Amino acid sequence: MQHVSHLAGRILLALIFVVAGLGKLANPEGTAGYMASVGVPEILLWPTIALEVLGGFAIVIGLQTRLVAYLLAGFSIATAVLFHANFADQMQQILFLKNLAIAGGLLLLASSGATALSVDKR
Repeated sequence: MQHVSHLAGRILLALIFVVAGLGKLANPEGTAGYMASVGVPEILLWPTIALEVLGGFAIVIGLQTRLVAYLLAGFSIATAVLFHANFADQMQQILFLKNLAIAGGLLLLASSGATALSVDKR
C-alpha cells in the first residue's frame, strides 16, 4: 500500500505543474506578458513550460525523481517570491504559502526518491 500512496502523492504533486504548463502553451503571449510585468525575461517562457510539463510527467512516472523534485521545488520557491509576494493581498499570500507547501512536498520526495512503482526503480 505504501508504494501506491507514494505514486498517488507523486501524481498529485505533478498535476499542478502539468496543468499550469499546458495552460501556458495555450496562451504563451499572455504568459510572457505576465512574466515581463514582474521583470522575468520572456526568454524564460519556453524553459518554464518545459520544466513544468516534462518535469511534471517525470515526477508521475518516477524518472530522475530526486533531481526533478529539487528543480521543481526551487521553481516553486522562485515563483512564490517573484509572483506572489504581495502580502497585502490575501489571495497572493495564500498562493505564496501554497507554493511553499508544494516545495516542501517536493523536498520530501527528493529526499525519499521514487519507490517501486517508478522508472527509477526498474
